[in-house]
Amino acid sequence: MSIRAVQQAGRKRGGAFLTLAAALLLAACTQSRPTPPPVAALPTTVAPTASAGADVARETLGSGDVHVAMLLPKRGSGNAAATGTAFRNAADLAMRDFPNSGIQLTIYDDGGTALGASAAMDAALADHSGIVLGPVFGASVPTVAAKARTAGVPVVAFSSDASVAGQGVYLLSFLPSEDIRRIVTYAASQGKKSFAALLPSSAYGSVVEAALRQTAGNVGARVIAIDHYSPDGSDLQAKAQAMAAQASQYDALLIPDSGDFAPRIASVLANAGVRPGQVQLLGSGQWDDPRVLSNAALAGAWYPAPTKQGFETFASKYQAAFGSQPPRNATLAYDGTVLAAGLVRRFGPDHFDSTTLTNPNGFVGVDGVFRFVNGGTTERALAIYQVTGTGSQVVSPAARGFGGNS
Repeated sequence: MSIRAVQQAGRKRGGAFLTLAAALLLAACTQSRPTPPPVAALPTTVAPTASAGADVARETLGSGDVHVAMLLPKRGSGNAAATGTAFRNAADLAMRDFPNSGIQLTIYDDGGTALGASAAMDAALADHSGIVLGPVFGASVPTVAAKARTAGVPVVAFSSDASVAGQGVYLLSFLPSEDIRRIVTYAASQGKKSFAALLPSSAYGSVVEAALRQTAGNVGARVIAIDHYSPDGSDLQAKAQAMAAQASQYDALLIPDSGDFAPRIASVLANAGVRPGQVQLLGSGQWDDPRVLSNAALAGAWYPAPTKQGFETFASKYQAAFGSQPPRNATLAYDGTVLAAGLVRRFGPDHFDSTTLTNPNGFVGVDGVFRFVNGGTTERALAIYQVTGTGSQVVSPAARGFGGNS
């Protein structure tokens, strides 16, 4: 069945949101999904088991035969606990939407630390989990991965640090390198052949630079200039002015940083006389931010992002269920839960093997089509948006599948 047919069938059974969240292998989609019932409370247990990691706080949702673990920082420091709560709620929402999924999802509190993740992983393995979703933070993944490989249990982590992916460890996240691959490839298709970039001096900036150089080489483009500014932005104006002075040498400038910095850079460029038609400004998924979308100096700029409809509907359902708006990345926990449920429903005893998880046709999630590729990272079908100064509009829709399995 084609993705289009899946979507049309899903609209007849409760809307495009749950269609996007079906998470069945696109190449093997042969069954329609029943309409989910109204949201209802699920059985919840919090008592620890008398096993390794017994002191790890946990909560169990559902009562299926297949045990699925999720490691979250429910009591972490700083923003970690808020992230843990949002991911927990998103997973709960997924279990409510698919009450007869055949899985029992246990959420283990890892405290947002590598040590906590290690203890949570011990508890998950003692409970005979068939797959582990999480942890959220890259620093916690290696210790979890080591234990998982020994036990032969796959991990689908939520980190955006591609360096922690590997054999049996997959990343369900939004990777900076995917943003750059999509936006540079699109810009090149529109005749932009010489690129420059102004990046933060950070790990993120290093990942973006590497992705820019690689993608530019792949599409036959040149990288003319790259400069970096301090993470606190103290030298941002001087760096932007220096980049503006070279504007005649390139036809696209990548400024992927967030709403704290991109508008400032655009303002410096405009004041230096860089005209919108002279240099095409390019951003990243971090630009899906009102501070960017409402900025007149960035009008006409392009940036990559998932199709918005899925998240908007997810956010509405989340708001109705929990009384607050979810963070943008909460869809990862929803998709991870539905992925596990969908694979159990569709593939029986082989539900979590590597061949199933790395099917080149991928899966459909809230944020569109994705697949796990060599090395455990995620490839996503992203749309290209143009900033209007009052919002954004699609100039290149997200692909609806991975043509040619490439």
